Amino acid sequence: MIKDITIGQYIPGESFVHKLDPRTKILISLLFIIDLFIIDKIFGYAFVVAFIALTVIVSGLSVKYLYKGVKGVFILILITAVLNLFMVPGTASTLVFKWKFITIYREGINTAVFMAFRLILLIIGTSILTLTTSPIELTDGIERLLNPFKKIGLPAHELAMMMTIALRFIPTLMDETDKIMKAQKARGADFESGGLVKKAKSLIPLLVPLFISSFRRADELAMAMEARCYRGGEGRTRMKQLKFTYRDAIAYLAFALLVAASIYVRIL
Repeated sequence: MIKDITIGQYIPGESFVHKLDPRTKILISLLFIIDLFIIDKIFGYAFVVAFIALTVIVSGLSVKYLYKGVKGVFILILITAVLNLFMVPGTASTLVFKWKFITIYREGINTAVFMAFRLILLIIGTSILTLTTSPIELTDGIERLLNPFKKIGLPAHELAMMMTIALRFIPTLMDETDKIMKAQKARGADFESGGLVKKAKSLIPLLVPLFISSFRRADELAMAMEARCYRGGEGRTRMKQLKFTYRDAIAYLAFALLVAASIYVRIL
């Protein structure tokens, strides 16, 4: 399961989506999350699926790779759906199943299905952002978007750098965890037998070496940045300047059509 986590990974490419301005991809990703919660009918998700399918085709990403990203958090999606299924109340006319203290209403089924769809589409949509945007571009894009807040004392560059480093090191820490698990399995550790509680307890020995490795990597990164005379964002220049092109206009237009369709379906 650890290998299936794709958040924070970047796949180099020369596709239309790869060449978009990072600010465009960040803004569309944020608005995409809001759009998912605008939709209140299952039919509305057909437009979202079509938009994601078109984006995946244009970006040249593998569907199997995106599926791995969803598979990595499948347990979380399942738990969320089950909780909504049993916890959302309804009326006597919408009662579907009742056994002792367990009751399932039509509203619970609808909410469970909606939340599962939203989480799946949310993970795929945000994964496309990191899979098609390099860490440097992501940092520049976030910093440029936060620049207006510098007037109120917000450290835009430092915040962008911290967010990008945190995102970039997710797959690195996952790889480190996988290596530690394999090393401990070779020494007789058992992470698979027993119930859920036993499996959770068996993961505790992973925390100490993982924390030590994380602190070591953080120290190495700090030393590398100091060796390159990094002193924050003040006075820094960039080899590649960000600028909007016709590609960004096409991307905004396509996304505007998606939002218009979502609002239209909600009103109807």
